[in-house]
Order: sequence, then structure tokens, then C-alpha cells
Amino acid sequence: MSYTFDPIGIVHSCFKEKFGIPRQPGLIPEAEGRLEILPPYNRPEAFRQLDGYSHLWITFVFHAAIREQWSPTVRPPRLGGNQRVGVFASRSPFRPNPIGLSVVKLHSISCSQDQFVLHLGGIDLLDGTPVLDIKPYLPYSDAIPDAHTGYAPEPPAHHITLTFSAQAESILKELPRSRSDHLRRLIQQILANDPRPAYLQADTSLREFGMQLYDYNIRWQVGEDRACITRIEQLTDH
Repeated sequence: MSYTFDPIGIVHSCFKEKFGIPRQPGLIPEAEGRLEILPPYNRPEAFRQLDGYSHLWITFVFHAAIREQWSPTVRPPRLGGNQRVGVFASRSPFRPNPIGLSVVKLHSISCSQDQFVLHLGGIDLLDGTPVLDIKPYLPYSDAIPDAHTGYAPEPPAHHITLTFSAQAESILKELPRSRSDHLRRLIQQILANDPRPAYLQADTSLREFGMQLYDYNIRWQVGEDRACITRIEQLTDH
């Protein structure tokens, strides 16, 4: 038995590559994206009264993690990447069916001609992610006060002191104030959640990392509990 689904939309995300994406939604409020609804689903009546909800459930495809074979166990980052748990006891993208589920904030809805777009916040979605379904988040039903978890009882916490090099500051100053402030906060929130591989998070030696956010290449160095944004490079003229 098999099923085939057509995506109803595509995500245009600030995250252009997998490295740097938070491991859960909502951890980085500044992470924004646009969900472009595809024809024939871009009909305004299909979204009537959706703007009355603050958050949405997004069902999507882990399109960059599709493999021919699946494994019954995975190594979750919360356990340091060196302990295995069952794939169904994790939120790993490497699953028998590469389907993900995220709660995101709905900032606004825009419609112009044939383009229908949902503007989202707190996302953990890679640019180009195909979306299969959208449902409104219901606090009285979806939030369970007495729920408990197994090996991930608390949100990840990483205290880090962040600085920006003179070159990085000069690039930020060239941007419009709102854009500059947004990019700075986004970088700060990403590094506060420590995107490094689990096996490197206890490493105190000075290492350099990089990621692409929007059209910017961000480079930084990490040593102990300090990080410095060494360079910000604009990849396009826009």
C-alpha cells in the first residue's frame, strides 16, 4: 500500500542550508519565512478566518534528508550524538517516511493577484521545504500542561558571549536599521542554541564555522563559551 501527495506550498526560509536550523520550532523567534501557496490551493476562501489564529501546525517533507533505506535507531543531539534511541522516540529527519511537523507563528497573510503567502515566525524549516498540510493550533487541545518527556525534559540551554568583528559591524551598519536589527537578533538566537554538532559542543578549542542566512554568508569562531562573528559577506547585490 502506498500513497502519493502533492505539496500545497513551498517555504521560502531564512535558512538556506541545514546547518544552523534550530532542532525544534519556536526556539528562535526571529527565524522568519514565507509559505507560498501553490495552485490550485491558493484560493483565498481556503484560508478564510485563518488570520484569527496566532499559530499553525505545518506538515512538511524533509526533502533534504530523503534516503533509500531507513534505520530503526538514531543518535539524537540531546544525548550528545553518541547514544541510540528508536527512530519513533525521536524527531530525527531520517525517518521511514520523511515527514515533519512544526508549530509556527502566523505573522500575517498576504494576497496579490495569484500569489497567496503566509508569513511565519519561529520556523525550523529549510528553504524550499514542501508543505503538505496546514492546520490551526488550538491551545486548549494541543497544549497539555501535565505532559512529560523522556530524555529531553527541558529546552536546550547554552550560555554564550557573542561579539561582532569590525568587518561584521560595518556590514550591519550598511543595512537599513530594521534589517540590521533583525539579522543581528537572528544570529544571536541561533548561536545561543549552539548549532554545532553534538560531539563538538564540549570542545573548548577555537574553531571556525559558517552558515548562510538569507543572502549572507556568516562566519564565526567559537572557543569555550565565547563566539565572535568574524565576517559577514553579502552573496548577492539585493
